[in-house]
Amino acid sequence: MAVTAGYDIGGAHLKVALADDSRTIAVTQIACPLWLGLDRLDAAFAEAAPLTGRAQRFAATMTGEMCELFQDRRTGVHTLVDHLIAKLGPETHIWMGPRGFGAAEQAHQHPACVASTNFLAAAALVGKRLGDALLIDMGSTTTDIIPVGAGRPCPRGLTDGTRLATSELVYTGLTRSDVATIAHDVTFKGRTQRLAAGNFATMADVRRILSELPDDADQQDTADHRGKSLDESAARFARSLGRDSADASLDDWRDAARNIADQQMRVIHDACSHVLAANSLPKDAPIVAAGVGASLIEALAKKLSRPGRTFGDLANATDDCRLWATRCAPAVAIALLTAVQN
Repeated sequence: MAVTAGYDIGGAHLKVALADDSRTIAVTQIACPLWLGLDRLDAAFAEAAPLTGRAQRFAATMTGEMCELFQDRRTGVHTLVDHLIAKLGPETHIWMGPRGFGAAEQAHQHPACVASTNFLAAAALVGKRLGDALLIDMGSTTTDIIPVGAGRPCPRGLTDGTRLATSELVYTGLTRSDVATIAHDVTFKGRTQRLAAGNFATMADVRRILSELPDDADQQDTADHRGKSLDESAARFARSLGRDSADASLDDWRDAARNIADQQMRVIHDACSHVLAANSLPKDAPIVAAGVGASLIEALAKKLSRPGRTFGDLANATDDCRLWATRCAPAVAIALLTAVQN
C-alpha cells in the first residue's frame, strides 16, 4: 500500500502524519509562526521532508488562513492552496470539510469549506471508529468540542464564528493563550485581584509553574522573548498580576497559577456541558481526548461522568507515535481518511 502524508497547516505549527493503509506510522509537529511570512512555512516543510519523503500521496487541511499574514480568510485559503500544490504537486487532496476531499480547483471555488474545517476530519475519523462520541481537542491556542452521532460529525456550527456562538469552539489552549484572556481576576495570597491585560504571560508559564507542561509541548517563543525556566515563567506570571516574582514565594505563585488553570478548565467544562445539552448523545458515548492538552481532557471526562478514550488509540498508531497522534489529530485523520479512500 502507498504511504500517505497528511498536513495540518496552522497559524503557529505545521503538523504532519504518515499513514500506511489504516495504520498511523509517524507524526511530527514543527513550530511555524506563519504570521511572519510564507518562508516560515517553507522552512517547516523542509524540516518535515525527511519524514514525508516516504510518502506517495499527500493531503492537507488548514487553519492558518486565519492568521494576520492574510487580509482575509479567502485570500489565505487561495494562497495556502497554491503553495501546497507548488510544494506537493497537483494531485494533492485538499480537505473541504462537509464536501470531503477536493482538488485545488474545487478548493478555490469553495474557500469557506476549506477554511478551518480540520476539526471535521478528526471528528469524521472518530465517527468511523466509535459511532457516538464527543471529541475534545485542546490544542496550544484553541479547544474544539465536536459531537459525533451515528458515525458522523454533527456540530451546529461549521465556521469559527458560528462555532464560537455554539460553544463548539473555545479560544483557549494549553500554551499560547494570554493569561489575561483566561480570567479577569485571580486569587493571590488569600485576596482577589484583577489581572493586568498586557500579554505578559501565557498559559505555558502557568503550566510550567504547576509542573504540568511536558518538555516538548511548548514550541513557541515566550511573551518577553526570554527563556523557559521556572524562574523566568514566574517572573512573567508575576507581571500579569502587576508584581515582581520576588514579591511572593513560589508556593504563592503556584497557588495563583492553580487558580488560573482551574478557571480555564471551568470554561471548557461549561462549554462541553452546553454542547452536550444541545445534542442527544447516548449517556455512555465516550469523550475522545485529543490535542496537546489531551491529559487534561481525560480528567475532564471523569468530571462529566463519561468514559474516556484517546485519539491516538483510535488512530491505530504505532507505540512510538501514539502520543503525537493524539496531539495532532487532524493531520492524522487527513492521512488515514485519504489512505482509506484510495
